[in-house]
Amino acid sequence: MHPGKYNLIVITGPTASGKTAFAAHLANALDGEIISGDSRQIYRRMDLGTGKDYQDYLVDGKQIPAHLIDIKEPGYKYNVYEFQNDFFKVFTQLTEQNKTAILCGGTGLYIEAVLKGYKMIHVPPNPELRKSLEEKSLKELETILSQFRKLHNSTDTDTVKRAIRAIEIETYYQSHPDLEVTLPEIRPLIIGVSIDREERRKKITRRLNQRLNEGMVEEVKHLLEEGIPPEDLIYYGLEYKFLTQYVIGELSYDEMVRQLNIAIHQFAKRQMTWFRGMERRGFNIHWIETSQPMEEKVNTVINLLSD
Repeated sequence: MHPGKYNLIVITGPTASGKTAFAAHLANALDGEIISGDSRQIYRRMDLGTGKDYQDYLVDGKQIPAHLIDIKEPGYKYNVYEFQNDFFKVFTQLTEQNKTAILCGGTGLYIEAVLKGYKMIHVPPNPELRKSLEEKSLKELETILSQFRKLHNSTDTDTVKRAIRAIEIETYYQSHPDLEVTLPEIRPLIIGVSIDREERRKKITRRLNQRLNEGMVEEVKHLLEEGIPPEDLIYYGLEYKFLTQYVIGELSYDEMVRQLNIAIHQFAKRQMTWFRGMERRGFNIHWIETSQPMEEKVNTVINLLSD
C-alpha cells in the first residue's frame, strides 16, 4: 500500500452488496488481510443468521485471513468499545507485518469508531457532574468542552446529551492522566459498495430463502438447546429475533419469514442513511457499483491507492 497516503482500506456498504467477496479479492491482490467490521459475526456458531459466507474468503483456492470473526460465545454482549480495542490490536499487528489491512463490514458505528479514533475507554457515568450540567444550554456546554485539551469533533455537541457525555469523558481523563490512550493514526481509503435498490431487494429476499433452506432455523434451535436464553438471541435482532420468536411459538413460520424479510430491507435502508450521514460528517466515501466486474472493482481501488 502507498506508505504515505493510506494505511487502511475500508470496504463498507449495505447488506447484500457483496462487500466480503470484494474485500477478499482486494486482499488477494494487495497481500492483505481482512478485519471484520460486523457486530454479529464475532459470535461462534451464529453463522447463517449473521451471513458468514465463508466461501467468500476463498480466492483462487486461497483462504484469505479474516480477523474478529468467531471470537465470542453467543449470549455475550459485545460493544463498540471492545471492537475499537480489538480492531487496533489486529491493525497494529498487520501494519508491523507490512500487510494491507482491509476493514470490511456494514456496522457503521463500529467503522466510524475506528475512523474517528475516539478514545473509547469505558468511562463510567458521573451522576453528580451530569446533574450540575443538565440545566445548561448547548452553547454553554460547548464553551466548557472547548476548555479541555482539544475540542472533539463537532458531532460530540450536536445534542445536549452528547455534549454532557463528552464533558464527562474529558473530566474522567483529566482525573486519570495515566489513562492517556494513543491510538494509531488512521489514514483510510473508504470504499462504499453500492447496489441498485431494486437489485438489493431481490438479493435480500433470495438470500433469506437460501439461508432458510441451508438450516438457519436449525441453527437457532441448536443455540437455544445449548441453554442460551431466548431473550439473549432476540437481543441480536433481525434473523435471531424473528427466528427465535418462531421457534418458541410466538410467530408462525410464514409470518416470521414475512416480518424478517421486511426488517432486513429496512435495515439496509438504515445502513444507507448512516453512510450518507458519514459523508455529511466529512468522510470521503468512494462509491463503486457492485454490478461492475470484480477485476474492474479491484483495479479501481488499486488506482485510487496509487493516485
